[in-house]
Amino acid sequence: MSDIISLAKTREEKAIWAVLDAVPDPEVPVLSVVDLGIVRGVEIAGDNVTVSVTPTYSGCPATLVIEVDILTALKRNGYPNAKVKTVLSPAWTTDWLSERGREKLREYGIAPPVKSATHTGSDDRLARKAHVLLGEDPDVPCPLCGSHDTRKVSNFGSTPCKAHYACNACLEPFDYFKCL
Repeated sequence: MSDIISLAKTREEKAIWAVLDAVPDPEVPVLSVVDLGIVRGVEIAGDNVTVSVTPTYSGCPATLVIEVDILTALKRNGYPNAKVKTVLSPAWTTDWLSERGREKLREYGIAPPVKSATHTGSDDRLARKAHVLLGEDPDVPCPLCGSHDTRKVSNFGSTPCKAHYACNACLEPFDYFKCL
């Protein structure tokens, strides 16, 4: 169970979050929309359910698919009056990815994003800010062998939100989920 589901206040809210946690991201199906951190809230008013979603970026081609998948899952689970509300501010950041989502990415062979400028939980926060602001490539460990001896092959991987990397240790190629 996702941490966010355990924070839901009512049984019905927990049930809705559990339904949302089963909706896969169409581009990285090992992640749920909850793992991605794009579900910002659930409001229940009688028979009406409104799910607030922040797209990963304004031009994300999966936004409409995600909305349809959320509505389909909710209707299938007894919430026929569900709606999705798009929330653009604050903008989504990869820091909103859950730890469970980051681990799922690694297990799937995709390097999760390094913590970005908004990360506030470590001593090297300022160094990370400078790194992002200067446009320097991050230190991306290989999700397959864990080596930090990696190199960027292309700014774009299998989708626009990923870069293509290769590991100099195990020689395997892999995608890196870009830091936003």
